[in-house]
Amino acid sequence: METSTELKKDITDFVPDGYNMTEKSFGDLNKDGTEDCIMIIKKIDPANIVNDKYRGKLDRNRRGIIVLFKKEGGYELASENRNCFSSENEDGGVYYAPELLVSAEKGNLKVHYAHGRYGYWNYTFRSTHSDFELIGYDMSSNTGPRVNSMTSINFLTGKRLDKTNVAEGDDDEVFEDQWTKIKPMKPITLSGVKDFDELDFTSPN
Repeated sequence: METSTELKKDITDFVPDGYNMTEKSFGDLNKDGTEDCIMIIKKIDPANIVNDKYRGKLDRNRRGIIVLFKKEGGYELASENRNCFSSENEDGGVYYAPELLVSAEKGNLKVHYAHGRYGYWNYTFRSTHSDFELIGYDMSSNTGPRVNSMTSINFLTGKRLDKTNVAEGDDDEVFEDQWTKIKPMKPITLSGVKDFDELDFTSPN
């Protein structure tokens, strides 16, 4: 994407028409010592308000993300994707839908999905000259307190680690590690992700 160099003093000035800002957090994302801003936005469309038999009225509008760099005199748009996250009110089946957590961590942008006793998965993005590029993926598949398997992919080195718990006891953890080289792939940018629900790296390539 082409980011804007226009500075705005108020972060809400970057929220597009027809959207609300639902969350915001701050942290240094380009390692310049300033507190950048991450906003989660949500589309406003009455057509996506549904009545669930058990949960009542639910807002199924999709969510997006806006990342702003703090500059002297205001904020600058670093990346924007208005439609990449499903609604927080999606049907989770027998369990609740995973909880989306987005934050700045060690100079990187973390998109984390927490799924309670089923585990988690997260994506790590790093700032580039024009966007944020996916550099890491981590996943843990659990059954309650037991970790069944874990996967960690480093897209910078092209290496993948799969860890499988071969212990027989529910409370035991004995992992077998398998290292593989991933196939070369086109870089994935934050603004270019169509749907995080479809960004799945659990199956070996």
